[in-house]
Amino acid sequence: MLLLPETVTIAQARDVLRMLAQSQPRDGRDGSALTIDASALRRFDSSALAVLLETARLARAWGRRFAVHQPPPDLVRLADLYGVKELLFDAA
Repeated sequence: MLLLPETVTIAQARDVLRMLAQSQPRDGRDGSALTIDASALRRFDSSALAVLLETARLARAWGRRFAVHQPPPDLVRLADLYGVKELLFDAA
């Protein structure tokens, strides 16, 4: 499980995405999930959604499932506003 930092805004988005992409093996033959722990996330903007969407896309390309663990309620609301909630949070 990978941990999102406390802040993900446009200023951090590129570095956070790079860290997430480099931290996971690309081979998904074992059926493992790429899971992001968002419990530490406190300050964010729509860039956080872009980071999560790109990470989800990478996971699928690598043959892995994708999940976000403990997303902040405001992040879920923002995803709903942008129409991407179902792509990121299947049980939220």
